[in-house]
Amino acid sequence: MSILSSLIPISPSIKPFVKNPHHGVSIASKNPARRFLIRCEVMRDDGFYMRRCVELARSALGHTSPNPMVGCVIVRDSEIVGEGFHPKAGQPHAEVFALRDAGDLAEGATAYVSLEPCNHFGRTPPCTEALIRARVKRVVVGMTDPNPIVHSKGIERLRQEGIEVITGVEENLCRKLNEFFIHRMLTGKPFVTLRYSLSANGQVANQIGEGASESGGYYSKLLQEYDGVILSSNLVETLGFPKSKETGANQPVFIVIAQDGNPPLKLKSLSEDIAANVVVLANKSVPIEANFEVEMVVMENLSLNSVLDYCLNKGLSGVLVDFREDDGGIRSLLRNFYESNLLNKVIMEVLPIWSSGEAHLGLEVESKNLRLKDLKNLRLKDLESRVINGSVVMEGYFC
Repeated sequence: MSILSSLIPISPSIKPFVKNPHHGVSIASKNPARRFLIRCEVMRDDGFYMRRCVELARSALGHTSPNPMVGCVIVRDSEIVGEGFHPKAGQPHAEVFALRDAGDLAEGATAYVSLEPCNHFGRTPPCTEALIRARVKRVVVGMTDPNPIVHSKGIERLRQEGIEVITGVEENLCRKLNEFFIHRMLTGKPFVTLRYSLSANGQVANQIGEGASESGGYYSKLLQEYDGVILSSNLVETLGFPKSKETGANQPVFIVIAQDGNPPLKLKSLSEDIAANVVVLANKSVPIEANFEVEMVVMENLSLNSVLDYCLNKGLSGVLVDFREDDGGIRSLLRNFYESNLLNKVIMEVLPIWSSGEAHLGLEVESKNLRLKDLKNLRLKDLESRVINGSVVMEGYFC
């Protein structure tokens, strides 16, 4: 956010005052005969409005898949006159809602949109035509759409009509907003994140940090954000199915891995509201004891690729692998994650506890596990960490 400051001499008789936290404040100098008024004005540049687009887009977190999250604002004479975001797949896009909100004020205005406007007929009409009909003067785009059906065509269409188009404003922020969608478009695979908790002495833990599963907690937000969560049969039998506590959250699809497990699979904690969201993937038929019917898919070759192909066919763009202590079924898939380069992101929580257990991630030098030397080319980038209720949560991306 840009700040313009100016020093304006004022009369010594004027007392210091706060005019407006965004506009100015008068400050007495060390010289009692001279005072200055320092004016600070917020510059609402293109980045300011694009950040608002991203904020609006995130209002639909967990609801738009397989579509991207998109936000749009209409600005005229430096004032926002219309706002909108894409609420869910099949509903109008962000530009349509923002133009409706702006009404006649959209004419001659600037439209800011976090993702390139579409220029094709799908479930909804082209957004480019809506912008053209509204007679906007200028369009600022956060990033071009990686979807080959859209890529650059929306921008070209707007420019053909004489509309000025600026691209790449707050692009990194816009890309991070839709990293699931972008990855699926470029690779044909879901975006995969591995999450696990460690004790302070490096042992894998079943538990998560204090408040993490409550509303506003990082784990509750992950369950809201991701389309699917891969869990082991051991975990759901012991601790049940985790749920997002965020207001209005869609619960993810729960993918239970039952590999070489001892039947029957006991899902006694399964509730009716999430039963339809549960699917068991197994390498052989397993009896299920549950109060409600659960889908089971038998895969003779239960590998990471087959699991991700299943997720893709289910329309899942972002998949969270929740690894816990004694997760034998998940552990067997992790080797494939590393070797196939299919893991995109890692979220690690270090708990403020010292564990006497011996559970680990399975990276020792053993014939059935991944050897440490196999990890020599794996690096993380964009590492971030934060302290939450005594736990340290770190996340990073594989290069």
